[in-house]
Amino acid sequence: MGIFDDAVPGGNISKPIMIALGALLVGKLLGGGGSQTDPAAQQTNPQAGDGGLLGGLGGLGGLLGKLTEAGQGDTVDSWVQPGQNRPIAPGSLNDALGSKTISDLARQAGISEQELLNQLSTVLPGVVDKLTPRGQLPTQEQIAALFHS
Repeated sequence: MGIFDDAVPGGNISKPIMIALGALLVGKLLGGGGSQTDPAAQQTNPQAGDGGLLGGLGGLGGLLGKLTEAGQGDTVDSWVQPGQNRPIAPGSLNDALGSKTISDLARQAGISEQELLNQLSTVLPGVVDKLTPRGQLPTQEQIAALFHS
């Protein structure tokens, strides 16, 4: 899919995982099956609900906050700061994000929850690392623009 291919082992992120990443990082579901959600609306209120999927997650910052609250702070810091990225277990992602979020993401991406967790645990460290090259979080607008390039 291009923009993040060099951020992950094997160099290729599948479309279903790009859909899930878009939902997690921008805070809205992007593309996939049914109707597409316009991330421009998300930019004005990054924590606005969209029918309940990820309304309170708040994009990349919210995602990293959830992971930190779930005891993954050292892991998250390794992704954001320069140096080696620590891995995250699929179960740790599930615990941090919650089963409803995982279920909703998997349904939108068209893959099983376990496959989603397995793939996200592989690609998320590299994607976050690539989005934070100087140890700073990008804005919601910058992330949204990457998914539309």
